[in-house]
Amino acid sequence: MYRLLSWLIFASLCLALGSGNAATSVAALLSEAEGVRSSDPERFQRLLDQLQAAKGKATAPQRDQIAYLHAYQQSYVGNYDVAIPALRRLANGASTLETRFRAGALMVNGYAVTRQFAEGLRQLEQTLELAERVKDPELRQHGFGVAAVMYNEIGEYRLGLQYAERILAGPVHGRARCFAGQYRVEALWRLKRLPDDDALVRGAIQNCVSENEAVIANLLRGTLARKWAEQGQGDKAIALLDDHLPEVESTRYARLIGEVHSLLAELFLAKGDLAEADLHARAAIGHGPSMPHSQPLVAAYKTLYEIANRRGNASDALGYYRRYAEADRAYLNDVKTRELAYQFVRQETAQKTQQIELLNRQNQVLQLQQRVAKQNAQNTRLVVLLLLLVVAVLGYWAYWIRRRQQSLRRFAETDALTEVSNRHHFTQCAEQVLAQCAKNREQAALVMFDLDRFKEINDTYGHATGDWVLREVAENCRGFCRAIDYIGRLGGEEFAFLLRGCDLAAATRLAEDCRLRLTRIDTRPSGHTFTVTASFGVSATASSGYGLDVLISHADRMLYRAKREGRNQVRAFTMDLPLFDTPRVDEAAAEEVPRSAAAVGSSAP
Repeated sequence: MYRLLSWLIFASLCLALGSGNAATSVAALLSEAEGVRSSDPERFQRLLDQLQAAKGKATAPQRDQIAYLHAYQQSYVGNYDVAIPALRRLANGASTLETRFRAGALMVNGYAVTRQFAEGLRQLEQTLELAERVKDPELRQHGFGVAAVMYNEIGEYRLGLQYAERILAGPVHGRARCFAGQYRVEALWRLKRLPDDDALVRGAIQNCVSENEAVIANLLRGTLARKWAEQGQGDKAIALLDDHLPEVESTRYARLIGEVHSLLAELFLAKGDLAEADLHARAAIGHGPSMPHSQPLVAAYKTLYEIANRRGNASDALGYYRRYAEADRAYLNDVKTRELAYQFVRQETAQKTQQIELLNRQNQVLQLQQRVAKQNAQNTRLVVLLLLLVVAVLGYWAYWIRRRQQSLRRFAETDALTEVSNRHHFTQCAEQVLAQCAKNREQAALVMFDLDRFKEINDTYGHATGDWVLREVAENCRGFCRAIDYIGRLGGEEFAFLLRGCDLAAATRLAEDCRLRLTRIDTRPSGHTFTVTASFGVSATASSGYGLDVLISHADRMLYRAKREGRNQVRAFTMDLPLFDTPRVDEAAAEEVPRSAAAVGSSAP
């Protein structure tokens, strides 16, 4: 989370919030503490002690500022279990809008560092609601910077780019321009929209160099090196990183050092220099504890695996491959966690909006009833008419409530995008069906599939195209379901069928038919032309039993085996092969999470 920690340093640019009626000594201490809190931790701690002793002389805004600085100090040393509750109290009850805004922004950083992304996104939403009311432009830019960091961290790079450009659109100087430039370059790189020329990246690097921000400058150099490597200028990329490696090492920032060594290892491996690649990969792994769940750690283990493989050392290759697989799985799980947090909070926000609309309608009905009562008091000749109107309104309200209850029930059971069962409803129905099948000794099978390279579709063509693909896939899959079968969206781009009365062979044939149908989806109505493929895993009660968890687990292993062996395939689980086997690795499969399992099945032609 180096970007979030770096933004904590930028927070020192915000204004001191102490104001006029406080004792001069308290105001002076606060001003000095604000100035040194990121550059001189020991001096900052002594000033905090003095401020605590002088707290009785402070005004209410100054006491809030002292509380904020204490929370900042706890965040700086990593005591987020202490810092976050303190910041929450300030965000909800501080005497000034500025302090509430600062506390909310710092709390977002704390949630992100502790990987509580859903809570962080909720707090970010509340904090940004205050931004337009904050008069200090630097403080407002700080809030936008926190938003850019958070959205980049969860993979919503379009939103991250939007907030970075909001900072750069106004008058911004010094370290703020350096940080915002890095957020913009990162988002453009991830969105594959970085210009072919190097002017934008070099300008951002120069802004950071002029502010002595070595960490951010070298993060930008890493992006520039990756850009050159993709353009076939590997030697130029190596030279850039190698020239600045002493500067990177001098920062003592383990996360940055590990990333640079990992990138150098990849570049030297591509060049065929196995000795240098091995040296840098091991240096990157040495900083692994500072960058868990990260792509650089995955790349470092993959490099060592490739080196051992090329050297013909099968034992070392297997060991490094296992570590690579574990790191890759942890990284992808972390990515999915962040994406799901964003989706969950977005749905939560939509539900709140619906609730507000419902309350507004209820208020409208109450206002109507009040007007009817007032008219009834003023004109007794309209009593009958008013009573009929009230009855009509109440009848309509009862009818509307009933329809609303039906809608909410459907919403609770159905995935809003694809209109198939959501995971919870699918699980409930599947467990009931499996219990009946077990009682009647009836066969059943489970088919799981995951769309291949779906994130690339989202990143390349946009989330609207990704949503279109999910709807088309769900519509095509409905044709395979009988009235006694169930289809559900388990999450993201992952779906499942429960087929009653089907054995493993029949389910595998159905999965193969479904795979072929998906490849024939005409994507031109989306505005783009590409191919939709999926990888399938199949399990059946004959070999996996009637427990839904076991069926899902076995099908999931087969799905990931299909991914590992080239994607766009069907793999079926049986008990006549070993539980673990040595996976076959190719360039396409290396990008997915490998999972070991024994399987048989059909594959794409």
